[in-house]
Amino acid sequence: MNLTLILLIFLCSLVIGFFGRKKKLGFWGFFFASLMLTPVFGLLLLVIAGPGAAYEAQRR
Repeated sequence: MNLTLILLIFLCSLVIGFFGRKKKLGFWGFFFASLMLTPVFGLLLLVIAGPGAAYEAQRR
């Protein structure tokens, strides 16, 4: 595999993890899901997932 492609996948996974940090799976859940499966699948999970319980309690 090309090193550039590996770095791009890793960077996309980090970004998806960052945006998912306040969702149910959290940063590490979204990061590893998008890293192990694909960033496209991680992005779909990010769109589908609801907000986390701690974030919901803080919003109220």
